[in-house]
Amino acid sequence: MSLTDTAIRNLKPSEKPRKHADGEGLYLLVNPNGSKLWRMKFRFGGKEKTLAFGAYPAVTLKHARTLRDEAKTSLARAVDPSVIVKVEKAQRVAGGNSFKEIAEELLAKRRTRARR
Repeated sequence: MSLTDTAIRNLKPSEKPRKHADGEGLYLLVNPNGSKLWRMKFRFGGKEKTLAFGAYPAVTLKHARTLRDEAKTSLARAVDPSVIVKVEKAQRVAGGNSFKEIAEELLAKRRTRARR
């Protein structure tokens, strides 16, 4: 049975983490501290993996389903969606701080000092 926004809002934490399935591998993990986290279970290369989409309500049910569909599309193209997420995160973290950019900036500063 698919989840609804009302049903998600009414979920209460219990002593142990509980999974509430939405379908096609997507589920909502409700932790004892009350956090509600979107997860997707999938298999790639014969191994079971889990993909995290974020916390509810920051990531809505509709957005979580969209992210699940994108991950399913990647799987259909034989691409591991967890690798895509890791690459995107690395690019966000670097955000202009790659070794090449820092080295070029340092060299430019040294050139301007040498000219003085």
